[in-house]
This record gives sequence, structure tokens and C-alpha cells, in this order.
Amino acid sequence: MTWTILVLVIGIALFLFGGMLIKQDGKKPEPATIIVKKLISLISIILIAGCVCRLYTPYYLTKTNPSILQEMVSAMQEQQQAEKNKAVRSYVRSNIGEMMADAPVWGNENAKKTIFLWSDYSCPYCRRVHNELARVMAERDDVRIVLKNFSIHGELSDAPAKAVIAAKIQGNDKASALDRKLMEKEYYTAEDRKDPSKLGEKVHKNVMALAAEVGLDTAQLERDMRGPVVAREMKNVRDLAQRFEISGTPYLIIGEQAFPGAIPYEQIMNALDK
Repeated sequence: MTWTILVLVIGIALFLFGGMLIKQDGKKPEPATIIVKKLISLISIILIAGCVCRLYTPYYLTKTNPSILQEMVSAMQEQQQAEKNKAVRSYVRSNIGEMMADAPVWGNENAKKTIFLWSDYSCPYCRRVHNELARVMAERDDVRIVLKNFSIHGELSDAPAKAVIAAKIQGNDKASALDRKLMEKEYYTAEDRKDPSKLGEKVHKNVMALAAEVGLDTAQLERDMRGPVVAREMKNVRDLAQRFEISGTPYLIIGEQAFPGAIPYEQIMNALDK
């Protein structure tokens, strides 16, 4: 702002007194002198106009017509999202097999339409979108949900994420059942969190109890949670999150479009039908 005002003062000074800088011999000015004076006047006008625009524009955008700023931000976000969707579309088309290889699948594994869901079992927004997806799955048999269990809350997230991935080895139906159970029930309490040194142990124990409720072989599940399939899938989830710039949950890829946040049922259905 200071530099703008300074340049404005210089522009005004040039406009008013710039002609005095040019020496003039005789009463009749030389053609070259006339051209130089006109050039100085032109430069001064350009400086004045530019500075006035620079000074007035912020006032106009913030005081007179702030809605333009909102429109600009919205347009920029839409453009960024379109570019991200393009990158997602390209990658999913070429790598869908790798993205699904070790991931649990909710619904018909051979369905024509795919939703990739990055989710964390300790995330309340994930529970909200889980309910919306349950409505979708109740109405559609042409949709599958590929669960990408994103462990972002440490000990609150690790055990349930690994357990659902490991449950896939015993069957996608068992993995889906455990996924629903973890989303519908609290698998840790405020009491569990009082002693941080034992939190991971308590969460693990609670997750195993829920796994037993849905009919999983918990001894096998324990072994598989430490096995290569779970390690490979957890790495795949993190690598894809980095590629798609996923910093939080939930995050959905529906068809070939990316949707950060807990989007509603109607938006999910519209995306599936595009």
C-alpha cells in the first residue's frame, strides 16, 4: 500500500510538472520536445490510473461488492476440484485392480459402480456418511464400496482398521459385518482414555470382542492383523491418500469424482448416476 501511494504521488507530480523537466529553446518547441512531453504525460496517466485501480479495488471487493470475492473463491475451488477429479479419473482407470486388491468390499464384489471410501472408525463424520451409504446400499445392487481404512487417530484407529482389513481374509461378508458393528457401536469409552499407556490395549480388546460377535475366528484374525496383507493394504491406503491429497476423513471417490467430507445420500446417488 505504501509503495502504491508513493507511485501515485510520483505520477501526479509528473503529470503536473513533468513538462518543466524538458528544456525548451525558443518560443516554439521542437517536435522532439513535444513528443517527450506527451510521453511523460502518458506515463503519468498510466501510473495514476494503475494506482487508483490498485487502491480502489480492495475497497470495492470488501465494502461495495464483497459477493464478487465469494464468487471468485467458489470458481477457484471448482477449478481445483475439476483438476483433482481429472487426476483421480486417470489414476483409477489405470489402477483400480491394485486399489481393490487387499481392501474389504461392502456389497457385490462384481458390481458395475464403485465407491472408494477413506474412513476412520473414530471419526464422527465417517459414521454420518456410513449411514448415508447404508441407505444407498439398501436401494442399489449395482454398487460396491471399497473400504480404505485410513488410520489417522493413532491407537484409536489402528486396531479397528487392521481388524477389518484382516477380516476380509475370512470373507468380505465378515469384513462388512465388522465394519458395520464398529460404526454402529462405541468400541472405546471415556474410561478407556483415562490411561493413555493402556489405550491401545483396551481398544484392541474391545475390537476383538466385536469381531467375535459377528462370527470371526479371532485367533486367526489376530494372526492376520500382523500379516503381510494388512501391512500391504495399510501402506496402499496411505500412499493413495498422499497421491489424492487426502488429509482427513471421510473422503469418497464415486465413479471418477472425488468428494471430501460427509456428503449426503442425494449427492451420492447423483454421482452414481452420472
